[in-house]
Amino acid sequence: MSTEDATPEPTSTGPTAPDPTRPQVYQIFIRATPEAIWEAITRPEFTTRYFHGARVETTGEVGTPFRYLSPDGTAVWGDETVLEAEPGRRLVVGWRSLYDPRFAAEPASRVTWEIDPQDGGYCLLTVVHDRLESSPATAANVQGPGWMMVLSGLKTLLETGEPLVAR
Repeated sequence: MSTEDATPEPTSTGPTAPDPTRPQVYQIFIRATPEAIWEAITRPEFTTRYFHGARVETTGEVGTPFRYLSPDGTAVWGDETVLEAEPGRRLVVGWRSLYDPRFAAEPASRVTWEIDPQDGGYCLLTVVHDRLESSPATAANVQGPGWMMVLSGLKTLLETGEPLVAR
């Protein structure tokens, strides 16, 4: 076989999709106080307006439940525990989506919300969703646009008083 007939070996595999089971990190700047962001994460009158209509139920205290209910309150969409809490700064919660049997069958993952005040009256909100290695369906569902829609909705609500998506 001549060299002209040989199939060249690929020199690059090209871009590949990121592995969604690796820690997912999202950051967004929000013109709001740390206290306002904390309340928007932990109070149902806010979450219903930016988190797919979900009503959060939590005291935000370590060891207490952290639940998301359907908009009408009849179904539990998420039911885990507050793992760490520093009001206005950091909230770490278990995460397991119960609204779909594929996600409910997987073990809990973890979501960390970190609020970092900046000079000028705004904050950097960082959300890390990790411990997804054994939860590939959950990881694929929340990656990229999933979390970014929630965070964009949170930002829009706090900065304008109006939801990003009308319900």
